[in-house]
Amino acid sequence: MALAAGLAAAAGQAPLGLWPLTLAGFAGLVALVAGARSARRAAMLAWIGGAGHFAAAMFWIVEPFLVDAARHGWMAPFALVLISGGLALFWGAAGAVAGAMRGRAARALGFAAALALAELARGYAFTGLPWAAPGHVWIDTPFAQLAVLAGAPGLTALTLLVAALPVAARGPWPRALAVTLAIAALGAGWLWGAARLNAAAEGPAEGPLIRIVQPNAAQHLKWRPDMARLFFERQIGLTAAPGPARPDLVIWPETAVPFLLNYPGEGLVRIAAAAGGAPVALGIQRTEGFRAYNSLAVIDPDGVPAAIYDKFHLVPFGEYIPFGDALARIGITAFAAQEGNGYSPGPGAAILDLGERLGRVQPLICYEAVFPQDLRAAPERPDWLLQVTNDGWFGTLTGPYQHFAQARLRAIEQGLPLLRAANTGISAVVDARGRVVESLPLGAIGRIDATLPPPGPPTPYARTGDLPLAVLLGALVLGVASICRRLTIDAGHGGP
Repeated sequence: MALAAGLAAAAGQAPLGLWPLTLAGFAGLVALVAGARSARRAAMLAWIGGAGHFAAAMFWIVEPFLVDAARHGWMAPFALVLISGGLALFWGAAGAVAGAMRGRAARALGFAAALALAELARGYAFTGLPWAAPGHVWIDTPFAQLAVLAGAPGLTALTLLVAALPVAARGPWPRALAVTLAIAALGAGWLWGAARLNAAAEGPAEGPLIRIVQPNAAQHLKWRPDMARLFFERQIGLTAAPGPARPDLVIWPETAVPFLLNYPGEGLVRIAAAAGGAPVALGIQRTEGFRAYNSLAVIDPDGVPAAIYDKFHLVPFGEYIPFGDALARIGITAFAAQEGNGYSPGPGAAILDLGERLGRVQPLICYEAVFPQDLRAAPERPDWLLQVTNDGWFGTLTGPYQHFAQARLRAIEQGLPLLRAANTGISAVVDARGRVVESLPLGAIGRIDATLPPPGPPTPYARTGDLPLAVLLGALVLGVASICRRLTIDAGHGGP
């Protein structure tokens, strides 16, 4: 039953978006944990539910290992087992905390609050991985607008508490009241979000024109010499294609070219010529001595790099290997890096000033967009967000859709428009409320010519981050535990 509850909870993740099943799944898991006979059993049930949830939501994790199946395919089942079982440990810890409480109501509410706190910690611990959080299920609904107040972790906390309310109530009338309160909370959030979306002003027609290029370079072909040239020429053609007007900026995706920034040959000059005088922002690899970097470079009209950003939040085992020198001796290397030996991290979040018309942009490379704290680490507030990514690693079923959903949440949280260039899709223009203005679907070859949407004012979440929510959830867990302990002591002394 715990496994089934976890599987149901995962159904709300993109691309399915079945958030009613998510609420039902979490309500079922809360009921199981609340009814557990011991803290140990509560932890076990919560862990099983979490393992089912992450196995269903993140089964795309096997896809990177199948790009070169002869070399890495043997790792795929281990990856799925380790990622689902490992992330479920956070759920198991929350179950143990709740199981130590007295009383069904206390365990139900305590588990919801402890799990929300554990999910928040999951975004930070061991470099963090907040993928497939419960709050992500709301991205295509007005309810997602509540992320301006407390981010995706706040949406997660609301989701879990709403699911737990009916479980915490005992008896027909208290349960009916709890269900009513849960529905009222969802309805109020939904209506507030809808009003916020309706009140959003349309973007100015005079903003800069941006061209986003999507070459659809299949990952297993991307670095083959003959295909690498074909994909490069495809991007050149899409960049030079006539449009309604000359773009002010052209954007290529992550690792878009088959050469290094410091050894470009005629590559950068050709890119600049195709852009017809517009700067080009593109994902590119570069080296400094023995170090390699996954970078974004802005190329000026003369083909000269005018600005460079190095990715600093790297993917463990994908872009670098912990204890890499030792593990390389037994053949374990980073498979997402072109040469397999891994990247070095850049100095941190940065803002690139692209001039008066284009403004200041915060670049995000690939999965840096799933970490709200990385955006808040920037030295100043940008005018817009730019994500370049290569989602060809994630397959075609769920991974790219979930990645895009999380990027849209960053736009809502920060109140900033997001432009996204993805090698195989989904490339898109997203406004400051998280709405998709224009997009290219997964697996398409093409370009987007769109006006840059305007930024919104700084949101409460952009100002405060996760600390207020963490304090509130910690206080809620301690408060529930303290109340149930006091009631137990009073009952033992013949009190109420």
